[in-house]
Amino acid sequence: MHALAGIILIVISEPPATASWPSIFASTVIHYAYYLLLFQAYRLGDLSQVYPISRGMAPALVAVGTYLMIGESLSPLGWAGLGLVTAGIGLLAMQRGAGHADSKAIVVAALLGLSIAAYSVADGIGVRYSGSPTGYMGWLFLFESPVTLAILADRRRAGIPINWRIVGIGLIGGLFAVTAYGLVLYAKTIAHIGAVSAIRESSVIIAALIGVIVFRERPWFGRVLAAVVVAVGVVTLAGFG
Repeated sequence: MHALAGIILIVISEPPATASWPSIFASTVIHYAYYLLLFQAYRLGDLSQVYPISRGMAPALVAVGTYLMIGESLSPLGWAGLGLVTAGIGLLAMQRGAGHADSKAIVVAALLGLSIAAYSVADGIGVRYSGSPTGYMGWLFLFESPVTLAILADRRRAGIPINWRIVGIGLIGGLFAVTAYGLVLYAKTIAHIGAVSAIRESSVIIAALIGVIVFRERPWFGRVLAAVVVAVGVVTLAGFG
């Protein structure tokens, strides 16, 4: 889906400006590191531990990174909102057992958070310099597609058969992934990069609420409290960032 979306966007869009190509290449390499760290983190720790830790670190790191690199800063209330989002995700991480995670898993999850912040900053700067947001997205998505080819080749060498039902589910997930990150990239052209990153990572809380409401996961109080903290942070960012 990344390759298909990339080809379509490249065909229908103006080429991104020369100034944005270093960001495209940097983001591609960082994304490769991100995938490797992601696989390793899930081998060492649980999803409910690794995901909130890595995603909770990113908004603050992105805000600091964009301030240092391009001088973009939030208002005092915007910083407060970002702090609430980060704190809410951190609270969720503690509720879901991150405090008891294997130390190696925590280290890898922290490195994963750094990689998320790094590609977020690179893409935020690059898509603004591109002059063609959809063109930027197209080349970025296309350059990421070899990851899937490498995994398929490795599975073939290991003699693991392809489950086409799982492939179908993966294609649906890929469509959602491409659409979601495309919206994130476009949002970075019209809003503070740090604010966009914070609101993006609030999806962790949405997932937690789905767990409480749909799957009846308990205890519920800490999860709901984390969601409220993040919601207040998002509203603060949107109104005063």
